[in-house]
Amino acid sequence: MPQRESTKAHWQSFWSGSVAIDDVYSNDGRIVTELGSVTSLAGKRVLEVGAGSGRDALDCVAAGGRVITLDYTLESLRIVRQLAARRGQRIDLVCADARQLPFRDETLDVVFHQGLMEHFRDPGQLLTEHHRVLRVGGHLLVDVPQRYHLYTVGKHLLIMLGRWFAGWETEYSIGELERLVRGRGFAVRHAYGDWMVPGLGYRVLRRGLLGLGIRLPMYPRWRPFSDWLAAWRRGWRRRRLAFYTFLVIGVIGERQ
Repeated sequence: MPQRESTKAHWQSFWSGSVAIDDVYSNDGRIVTELGSVTSLAGKRVLEVGAGSGRDALDCVAAGGRVITLDYTLESLRIVRQLAARRGQRIDLVCADARQLPFRDETLDVVFHQGLMEHFRDPGQLLTEHHRVLRVGGHLLVDVPQRYHLYTVGKHLLIMLGRWFAGWETEYSIGELERLVRGRGFAVRHAYGDWMVPGLGYRVLRRGLLGLGIRLPMYPRWRPFSDWLAAWRRGWRRRRLAFYTFLVIGVIGERQ
């Protein structure tokens, strides 16, 4: 039978896997860029919920934030600590449950998470807790998979077969995500989306070849079309229709 939810064991196994963290794709600065479009992080108290590798949180440190990163797996926090030491950055680490944050009411300026909410069957519980710890006027960024994508089809097939790395996962349309955020006491200030670059096929190929000792570049440059594609993406992503082609979408809400 397929797993009915993501568990702590899934993530402990994922982050203690055999692939080095430098061979795990990052978000390429997406989170700190989108946050920077609505607020300065300099001097702000910032919380990342669901640390993962912590690279987004460390980008926020570089932008001047006073950053805490939280996860319920010690293996994830160990990776964050190693990356912070490599970069010479200071970050506070907390091991706790995202549904019961160990912070007082209205004490944080920014809360964000990427690749987290889709693993919870009751996302409202998470958003309510985020609203509690944010000060009035503080910002919440929620970054999740977009529903209308071929990736969704493949993911749900693997879930049915019990082969999905995280056990269970859902996804959202942009309208649904905006309604969820508004429904928990936030005003939507910004919405965005992004495609998977390089594509899934290349990533799967690269991962397979790593097991054979063959290392392809993380980000190949597809000449002569790369510059043209980059310009086309910049123009297209501004349109509302583009949200139904993105792999991931995000919303930034302001706490009311």
